[in-house]
Amino acid sequence: MSEPLRIALAGLGTVGSGVIRLIETNAALIARRAGRPIAITAISARNRSKDRGVDLSRYAWEDDMVILGERPDVDVVVELVGGADGPALALARTTFEAGKALVTANKAMIAHHGLELAGRAEAAKAAFKFEAAVAGGIPAIKGLREGAAANHIERVYGILNGTCNYILSTMEDTGRDFADVLAEAQAKGYAEADPTFDIDGIDAAHKLSILSSIAFGTAIDFRSVTATGIRRVLAADIAQADALGYYIRLIGMAETEIDAAGNRRLFQRVHPHLVHRDHPLAHVDGATNAVVAEGNFVGRLLFQGAGAGDGPTASAVVADLIDIARGDVGAPFSIPVAELDAAAPAESGHRRGKAYLRFTVADRPGVLAEITAAMRDAGVSIESLIQKGRASEESEQVLVAMVTHEGPESAIAEAVRLLEGSPSLSAPPLVMHLLEE
Repeated sequence: MSEPLRIALAGLGTVGSGVIRLIETNAALIARRAGRPIAITAISARNRSKDRGVDLSRYAWEDDMVILGERPDVDVVVELVGGADGPALALARTTFEAGKALVTANKAMIAHHGLELAGRAEAAKAAFKFEAAVAGGIPAIKGLREGAAANHIERVYGILNGTCNYILSTMEDTGRDFADVLAEAQAKGYAEADPTFDIDGIDAAHKLSILSSIAFGTAIDFRSVTATGIRRVLAADIAQADALGYYIRLIGMAETEIDAAGNRRLFQRVHPHLVHRDHPLAHVDGATNAVVAEGNFVGRLLFQGAGAGDGPTASAVVADLIDIARGDVGAPFSIPVAELDAAAPAESGHRRGKAYLRFTVADRPGVLAEITAAMRDAGVSIESLIQKGRASEESEQVLVAMVTHEGPESAIAEAVRLLEGSPSLSAPPLVMHLLEE
């Protein structure tokens, strides 16, 4: 058997410790599948003395993780520290400067610096792999890069954040409101103490921008992703969606289109949707992730599984290491950086579909007429309208919800604009688009 693939591991948190356990537990199997052993030679983390449940004594320790990329006894650096910048980015740059391969689970770093790092990797003829950065243990990137490589991908979308999906499906099961379920998720470790990146859609936006680049051959463009989270979703919205035959899910969606001038444009949005109960994403619950890709020959592909956790994410990291051990370098984003299409962001106004709108309004005569007049003036046709009771026993506000007929999103935006500043509304309307079967 060939010489071992020697790796250095930066970051010994949940995933890093999981990588060590996986490599040690399945060493013989991994060696057979990779064609050579995979051996850890050096490690680094913030706290050297912390008990991580694994024996670290056999590995060389570096207090400065950036040095891992320069060690002569290292072929591949595995970066599991996180953060778009700082030590993680410095380590990535040093690794490629030294001509070594990099494996990372750092979606923020890839979303912000992926093109630069891919260019460095290509110049060094070194592998740059990041399967674990999107949807944990689900082989979504590999599925797009390899399994669907012969297809023109028409659309890629999915449930990309387990925290949000856990919160929404728990609200669905229990009838409880967002704040209560979020607190429970934090207590159970499903949500961070500061959950902003998750519940405001930023984490999902990072992942969507990576999937978009691989699916469409476009330059990664995180800044053009429009992200709306789930903070404003109420238990009443969940119940109303259920009555209509839908479940609410936070969906990241991307596709390309050709504008009137013949230029290719990229649409990317993270947004809560009403998902029809016959759609496969409707039944993805708990902390599970799922990615759907639609190809022109293969049709609809569904990748579903655990989106986080030590075992699933470590599995994706080691799968990348096995590919490198086999000699797989390849372009990080499927095609060389110089050939990625710098598609401009697409506008959403011309997109057509149905929408759910929920208003929190003062309980007084004439409010409903004001809302329907705004819909009429904006050219929005209402399919169904429901006026609920008060938002709570103490509140003087009532909830009004409606579903529109299919129409352009620009009309919905205009109706919302017409209602801006109305004293009848206590908050901006909540708009969620419908994802049909």
